[in-house]
Amino acid sequence: MVRIFRQTLTPWAALAAMGLVSGALHAQSLVEMTEMAMGYDAQWLASRAALDAAQHKGAQAQAGLLPSVGAQAGASYTNLQIHPQIAGIKEGMAQQSASLNASQPLYRPANLIGYRQGQRNVELARAQLDAATQDLLVRTSQAYFDVLAAQDTLATVQAQKRAVQEQLEFAQRNFDIGAATITDTREAQARRDLSDAQEIAATNDLQVKRLALEQLVGKSPLSPLPLAQPVQLPPLLPGNLALWVEQAEQEQPQVRQARLALDLAELETRKAETGHLPTVDLQASYGVQRNPDGTTTIPIKNRIHQGQVGVALNIPLFAGFSVQNRVKETLSLEEKARADLDHARRSSAQAARTAFFGVQSGQGQVKALEAAVASSQSALEANQLGYQVGVRINVDVLNAQSQLYQTQRDLAQARYSVLMGQLKLRQAAGQLQLQDIHGLNQLLTKP
Repeated sequence: MVRIFRQTLTPWAALAAMGLVSGALHAQSLVEMTEMAMGYDAQWLASRAALDAAQHKGAQAQAGLLPSVGAQAGASYTNLQIHPQIAGIKEGMAQQSASLNASQPLYRPANLIGYRQGQRNVELARAQLDAATQDLLVRTSQAYFDVLAAQDTLATVQAQKRAVQEQLEFAQRNFDIGAATITDTREAQARRDLSDAQEIAATNDLQVKRLALEQLVGKSPLSPLPLAQPVQLPPLLPGNLALWVEQAEQEQPQVRQARLALDLAELETRKAETGHLPTVDLQASYGVQRNPDGTTTIPIKNRIHQGQVGVALNIPLFAGFSVQNRVKETLSLEEKARADLDHARRSSAQAARTAFFGVQSGQGQVKALEAAVASSQSALEANQLGYQVGVRINVDVLNAQSQLYQTQRDLAQARYSVLMGQLKLRQAAGQLQLQDIHGLNQLLTKP
């Protein structure tokens, strides 16, 4: 009798192999885990708080352009001892006063530049938050697919272990009836022992990857939804490398941060140059002074009202060359910021090229591995049949089994690598958004 052992591995088989099929009904999708991570991840929350702080700091810079108003009030008592005593002047005199002072900058170029710097700092913090958001999307997706890949690996090892066990039992029966040597049995037993070790390693790897995902999203236990079968990988759009590179050089958050840093450096140079310029302020005040016991000049009860409006001009003449040296410093920092911008553009462009070619290579690898899985399956069946009729030995069957399951593992890994490669390409181009995670969510099994 000819026996053909055929093993078909699917993500649902991976779940079943770990006893998780019943829990799949309550599994979490990639979007759900991403949303949980946004409410838990410390790095992203820190960037969000930094943006809020920058917005408030930017509002502070506006104060230099707005009027300032202050009020003062006071009371005092003066004791006079005059010898000889002058008639009409009391020895003790009380005084109460209150005043209101206001100032409006008319010409303070440094304050205006400071306000513009505050706005640039808000944009810089927003670019940093965009970078943190894209990084979080990639990290969550990577952790999610790492768990799925570990599940697939464990399921593959367990399927291979069952196939080796069947081959061991078959070799033992042939040995018992004298149709095979003890060598076949020992070879199958060695592969069986190796499968045990591989299962232990795969189980440990799955636990580690699951803990990493749980730590990222802040929830335990987790059960990620697997890819729907048959797996349909999305095409790479657009397929033009030049477009991706152009977007990376303009929109990548690191490039935006470097560009804003250059703007801030240029504004700082202009601000330093204002050290030579005059300032003009409009000032106004109004005060009331009450003297119930009179004063030395007016020895009767009186009240004085005084109002004042004027323009104050301040012209800097010499500050020990501090302004000139400050300008030289800011010019050097401006050159540094310009070099940092060039470096950011080149790095982003190179990252986009690397990610683009990685996705293209990964897609080709997936197609090749899909064909290899079919060929390996046929090769296994042929070797099993040849072993039954005596033209193949047991080690041929075991090698064919190992090749099939290794190819299946490689195919699963290649698919996840393509999906992650597309996300990393969009990140390199500064185009990664939560909408892209929703697109990947459509590839998962429906809960």
